[in-house]
Amino acid sequence: MLPECQLLGTLGCHLCEVAEALLMPFVEHGLLVELIDIADDEQWVEQYGLRIPVLRRIDSGAELNWPFEAEQVAAFISAA
Repeated sequence: MLPECQLLGTLGCHLCEVAEALLMPFVEHGLLVELIDIADDEQWVEQYGLRIPVLRRIDSGAELNWPFEAEQVAAFISAA
């Protein structure tokens, strides 16, 4: 079973759009990804503002920072 994830980013972020597109094949195969706009929370802006997009696993809190490729995402979501 695939873990639920969050993609932290913000509107107008080109790299976030690229990351979303890269994740689409995984979503089509059952990966649940919640899009989180860091602009909604000042603490998120502080924590992630210079690192977005960031893919975060909800179950473990593990984070995969940009830049990432499909192979890295596959390994990230299949890690225990």
